[in-house]
Amino acid sequence: MGFSLVNNLASLDSQSRLSATSVRLNRTLQRLSSGLRINNSGDDAAGLAIANAFRNDIAKLSQGIRNANDGVSTLQIIDGGLATISTLLDRAMTLATQSASDTFIGDRSTLNAELGKVVAEISRQAQNIGLASADANPARAAWSRFAKALTVFIGGGTSANSSNNSVQVDLAGVNVDAAGLSFATYDSATGDYTVTIDISTQANALTAIQTIRSAVTTLGGVQGKVGAGQNNLAQAIDLATSQLTNFQAAESRIRDADVASEASDLSRLTILQQAGVAALAQANQSNQAVLSLLR
Repeated sequence: MGFSLVNNLASLDSQSRLSATSVRLNRTLQRLSSGLRINNSGDDAAGLAIANAFRNDIAKLSQGIRNANDGVSTLQIIDGGLATISTLLDRAMTLATQSASDTFIGDRSTLNAELGKVVAEISRQAQNIGLASADANPARAAWSRFAKALTVFIGGGTSANSSNNSVQVDLAGVNVDAAGLSFATYDSATGDYTVTIDISTQANALTAIQTIRSAVTTLGGVQGKVGAGQNNLAQAIDLATSQLTNFQAAESRIRDADVASEASDLSRLTILQQAGVAALAQANQSNQAVLSLLR
């Protein structure tokens, strides 16, 4: 190999290799500082597309779990109201039974007045939990806001429109106020209730006992729907949480940097860079040997 003053091939080769080492070293430093293997599309275009799809699923499931928890909370509020109404029915049954006895020597009108208060409280409780008589009046629309098929979107299904993305709690037409339990009639024009159950006489009290028994059965059916809805949502939360964990693991395997591997590369590339700088310095000095030929 001859000597040349015009082109220092050894230096050019050293510069090329040092540049490549610096690029790889900078990429390794970027991965270690960000914790990500993919910091831009050029790092892994196909992997980035897959990771982004997983991240989108993670966002959907995260919100879906919150939706389900909100649904559980709503059903718990409804369930608490139903439990209170159940207690009120117990009191109504006590009053009706007391009035139905021949041995009762008190004032049945007093019992009947208390029963009216119990019936009014049943309606108030039903209105508060949104399972009262439907009313077109906007001021009273909240009274029946949950008396419908409640759909809680969670996600995790195979299709955006698939039914397995949601949990339904069917409370359509449910009405547990005084009118719904056959204790009163409801005037949708005024929002007023007229109590129809009566225990002012022994005969009426015997009839009222049957009405209250029927109301207990009706209320039990509603409690069954609400309880089943809570259980379904709890199970859906368990599944969605498992799916969320798996999606996060899948995204991590694609997007996240392997810190141990990158740290090893950092050590190797740092040494290569130092060696490259030393080699480049040596290559730049090689042409000095040509001067000895000219002396």
